[in-house]
Amino acid sequence: MDFELTQLSLYVMAISVGIFTIIAAITDYKARKIYNVLTVPFFGLGIIYQLAFNGWEGLLYGFLGFAAGFGAFFLIWMAGSGAAGDVKMMGALSMWMGFRATVAVMIVGTVFVVLASSAMLFWSVVTKGTRKTKEKYLATGKQFTGKKKKYKPETDAQKRERGFMPFALPVVLATWSVTTWMIIKAAVL
Repeated sequence: MDFELTQLSLYVMAISVGIFTIIAAITDYKARKIYNVLTVPFFGLGIIYQLAFNGWEGLLYGFLGFAAGFGAFFLIWMAGSGAAGDVKMMGALSMWMGFRATVAVMIVGTVFVVLASSAMLFWSVVTKGTRKTKEKYLATGKQFTGKKKKYKPETDAQKRERGFMPFALPVVLATWSVTTWMIIKAAVL
């Protein structure tokens, strides 16, 4: 399916997802949570946006994006590597961006995650040493409770502390990169 956005539709989408991603990144950074009060209305507005600016074809394209974004991140969440807020954020964002842009955001976001995580790990090794870095970031899911090496399960707070970064920041950077590319491409053509 080859679907092109009009210039006005593209600008409305870029501004809307820009505001959404900023708010999501701030809440994810401060609270390590992306709230339903943000994601659910934005998803609904995405349906309205697609119908108003792009008609039924746009709505179909939005739902294809939703299937890609929500579906991929739902699988990541089911595997225990993401949070439910991340899934809902990608679902809402994908309704606005459509299939191609959603796939591009996921690819570019993955590149940002790999680069930022590698830099953070390298910096931790340089400043704290290999042993402290392993203790902080190694995902054992267990912690020792004394000299007899009894295990107790890792708490949610410990899992969050072990995490490198809030997920929304790479999505913000990827979304802005992709929407900027879409605007430049539309201006040139």
